[in-house]
Formats: sequence, C-alpha cells, structure tokens
Amino acid sequence: MKTANQILRTYWRHDTFRPLQEDIINAVLAGRDVLALLPTGGGKSVCFQVPALMMEGICLVVSPLIALMRDQVEGLRKKGVKAEAIYAGMSNKEIDITLDNCAHGDIKFLYVSPERLKTTLFKERLKKMTVCLLAVDEAHCISQWGYDFRPTYLEIAAVKEIVPDVNTLALTASATLKVQGDIVDKLRLENAAVFKKSFERENISYSVFRVEDKDRKLLEILRNVNGSAIVYVMSRKRAKTVAGLLSNKGIRADYYHAGLTAKQRALKQERWIKNEFRVIVATNAFGMGIDKPDVRLVIHYELPANIESYYQEAGRAGRDGKKSYAVVIYQSFDITSLRQRFEQSSPEISYLREVYQRLANYLKLAIGSGFLVSYDFDLSHFSTTYDLDPLKAYYAIKKLENEELIQLNEGFYSPSKLFIKTNKQHLYEFQVANAAYDHVIKALLRIYGGELFSDFCTIQEKKLADYLGVGVLAVKKQLQVLHGMEMLIYQPLKEEPQITFLTPRLKPESLPINAKKLAEKRQLDKGKIESMIAYVDQDHRCRSQYILEYFDEISDKECGICDSCLNRRRAESEAVKMPKIMGEISTLLSENSLSVNDIVDSLPEYQEATVINAIRFMLDNHQLKTLNSGDLSLK
Repeated sequence: MKTANQILRTYWRHDTFRPLQEDIINAVLAGRDVLALLPTGGGKSVCFQVPALMMEGICLVVSPLIALMRDQVEGLRKKGVKAEAIYAGMSNKEIDITLDNCAHGDIKFLYVSPERLKTTLFKERLKKMTVCLLAVDEAHCISQWGYDFRPTYLEIAAVKEIVPDVNTLALTASATLKVQGDIVDKLRLENAAVFKKSFERENISYSVFRVEDKDRKLLEILRNVNGSAIVYVMSRKRAKTVAGLLSNKGIRADYYHAGLTAKQRALKQERWIKNEFRVIVATNAFGMGIDKPDVRLVIHYELPANIESYYQEAGRAGRDGKKSYAVVIYQSFDITSLRQRFEQSSPEISYLREVYQRLANYLKLAIGSGFLVSYDFDLSHFSTTYDLDPLKAYYAIKKLENEELIQLNEGFYSPSKLFIKTNKQHLYEFQVANAAYDHVIKALLRIYGGELFSDFCTIQEKKLADYLGVGVLAVKKQLQVLHGMEMLIYQPLKEEPQITFLTPRLKPESLPINAKKLAEKRQLDKGKIESMIAYVDQDHRCRSQYILEYFDEISDKECGICDSCLNRRRAESEAVKMPKIMGEISTLLSENSLSVNDIVDSLPEYQEATVINAIRFMLDNHQLKTLNSGDLSLK
C-alpha cells in the first residue's frame, strides 16, 4: 500500500503537505473522529481524499455546494480516480444508476447534498456500500450560531446508524468556539481530534478606505498594486459596469456572475487563471474551489454581510504565501445600504407562505408531490405572473431556501447526457427492425462505447452530427424519438436556473417555520452585520487582531502591515521627528519668511504631510504667524 506522501506525489504532484494536513490524515487513518479548521486555501479536500485513497471502500462526502461538488468530482476524474456526485437537477434514473454503481462498482468518492441523505432510496443503497470515511464539508452549516445554518445538516449524524463503524472528518474554514462545539455535538464526534490552523494570514495586509469616489480609489489601488486581482461587488449589473470602467481605463478586466451561461463562466474563469486578463469583477458566486495561488489583491467594492464571508473571500489572496492585499472601499451610504438589504431579506412569515403557494401554483405541484424534483425557473416571469416585486420575491425564496423547504440554483449547468435502457441483444434487434435509427445508434456506440449501457454518459450532439454528416437539430430529433420509444434516456443540455422542492409540497399554513427561531436567527444575522460595520468603521485596532478575536483567537501580536498598524506607526514616527522638524523650520524662518511650499521643498528628507503637520502645530501654538502675503514667519 502506498504511503500518504506517495499518494500526494502520485495524484497531486506535490512533495510535501501543507501545515496540519498530514496530522489530520494520520488521525483519520488511525480511526479517529476529526474536526479540522483550515482557512480558505488550506487544502481541506486533500485531508479526506488522501486517506480515502489508502482505505478500502467508498468515501461519502457531504457538501451543500453543487458547484464545488462538481468541480471536485471533475478534478478527481482527471487524476484517474472514480468519483460521482448526486445533487438537485439529476433525474431519478440517473440517481438510481449512480447509487447502484457506488454500491456494486469501484467508485471511490460519492459527493451528496445533505437533504439526499434522508431519502429512502439513498438509505437503502447506503446499506449495500462499503463506506470507509464520512467527510462533512462546510461543517459550520450544522450550527444555528454559524453564518450559513442548514437544518438538514442536523440529520447527517443519522448516517452513522446505517454505517456505525465509520469515522467522521468534519471540515470548515471558519468557525467560532461556539460553532466548533456545535459541530462536535451535532455530528456526534466521539473523542474528536481537533486540528485548528490559526486564522491569521501573516502575508495579507488588510486595509479599509472610506472615500467619496470609489471608482477613483479602485483605480488608484489597482495601479499601485501589481498582479492578479478580484473585485467583489453585490450585483450582476455592478459587476459588468465596474469591469467596463476598468477596461476603459486600460486595465484588462472581465466580469463574472451566476447569470452567465456555464460556457461563459468557464471561459472567463480559465482566461483569468491563465492571466489573459488581470482583474475579475465578480459577485460572491466566484472563487469557491478556485486554486489560483498568485492573487495579489482582493478588493471589496461593497460591504459583505458578515466577517465569515469577508474572511473567506479576502483569503483568496496570497495563497502562495507572498505579500498580498485585502482592501475594503466604502462610503457612508454602503452602511445604510447593508442595513436596508438586511431588512429586505427578512420578509414576514405571511409573505413567505404566500410566495411558497405561488411557487407551487407556478410549477403546478399538487400537495405531497415534487420531493427533490427540479424545475426550470425564471424569476422575472414568476414575479410578473403573480404581480410580485422581483427583489422582495427573491429574498423570500432565499429565506425559504435557508429554511430548507426549497433550493434555488441560479448557476445551474447540466451537459447533455444519455443512457441506453435496453441490453445489447435487444438494441441490435431494434436496429435491424428500424434502419432509420441504425446510423445514430452506431455513432453513439463508436464514440462513447459500452459505458452507455451502465451509466449516464455526457455526450455532444455536435460531435455526433459531424460524425454522421448531418445537422445538430436532426441528431437531437432522432435522440428524442429514441427516448420516446424507451430505447434510451436522453437528457438535453440544461442551463436555466433550477428550483427544487426539498420536501413534498406542503400546504402554506403547514410550512414548518418556527417564528421564534426565525426571530433568533434574525438577531444573530443582525449582530453579524453590525460586526462587519464595526470592522470597517474603526481605524484604531489592528485589522488582523479584530478578525482573530471574532473567531475567538486572542493575540497580543499586531500584524504590523494593516492600514491601522501602518497609520499608528507613521503617527509614532512623526511624533519622534516632530521636535527636529520644528527646529529646522525655525532655523529656516529665522532668516526669511517663506511660503508653506517653500518650507516643504526645503525639507525634502521628510514626508510632505509630516512637515505640514509640524507647521500646523506651530501655528496652533503661536510659534508662527501668517503674514499678509500668505508667507509664514517666526512670531
């Protein structure tokens, strides 16, 4: 059996682990339950992927992030590791085949969303799997004290009743002590080994600028700091506008948000990673799971809703350990806007019930139906149909999502897939009897092979069309006919936003919304917003210390590189130099009266601001006087 280091070299092409990774892996291999807290970019996935590759059986990975699941599955497959994911938007047949392959095949990793764990189908198939490890990503979601509480995370521990001898690895990038305690308790981690990397990012300089003109400051920062950059904004429209501004000023920039097609998002992301353009202006849909170590600068053009989100997004800078910058640019209005967004995002329970009912009507769902079924969803059309304010309706849908009644996937992408339902003999007999479809079936088998009989395969209609020398529409039509004849299952490409009911459709008055808990959550979220506002609104404390203290990590050491530390050091330096500068000003003015500019020019070894402060101090203390000419002289 290969060692952990050999696995790392074979699949990741790295010679050494990052801090704490090897300790976590050894604890997992020893059969311990583990809680691992590694900041963004700390390499959490390696902590379960490496030991799982050394163990017999399948690793079950629970994650709420569809995009991250799919990225990791694709990454593992490129390494030659068999991995699957089950998420909202997949057909029942596709899920059935995937679970069957995990139970009876050689799949090494199965990624699932937490709501999938409670389905009867999953539970029954899980009994047939040899599970070697339960990995819970984004483990902070289990805590109501966290910033992204998901009620279905509370049901993860029930998996242990089906696979009782499996140890658990819980992973998160950010959790306070209270949240850490919740993770251990709610996941039933026994005698847990806790590994916690400091939340301090010694190579990141945090800065906050309160300005009148954000665009001007943005340009100034990007011109002063070289290298790849991310600019975070709150809206899709703002992303496009700011990217256009930068491009017009000669800075190579592009924008990114969930409203783009999957192809557009992938292309923009790839071009930025390859440094074909320098700046990506994005909503928070961007960045999760992206491994670009040389980001020198992350700028928040608008205020995030909490310290946890800010810390994760800022932490995408400087993953290579080199000096990097995390900057917030804001105006007084941004604080007002953040509080207003919070109020808008907390609709009354009566309105939540109304929107839920409208959704059910819009999708034509009967009571008790729709469980884990996904539907194409157009928010604009939905809002117009029922005369709803689109923004208010959106926030209501997101709140229903937080309550885990529905799930809205705005950046959904599913390529065309195909599965042959029948066996080879029956298919051959069909081809003989239906010559019109013989060519397309042969093309499918020659291009995609026998795997079509055992699993859904991603296909490209254009590739089939080119092979057959016909148009793409003709191929699609033939596949749809074969689908209707039940010879195969053809799932055309989907890119529309998807909405999924996470429970069978309920009567609106029966929605399990706990008013008391909703009020508690509202107060918790409001406190998080106020913590974020306090972070940007103060300039006397070390920024790094403030963030560490938020995560219950007390440090006496100031970072020395944030704006607060640098300003304080500059002020202290000025205080030391002030007597000497004032002495030199007195010497200059003992011979002649001089203008302020003359004095500054005569003292080039000092910063202009420091000299002006000295002049201001001497005027205030009646050591200097201003002549009618505007020049200064000794009093």
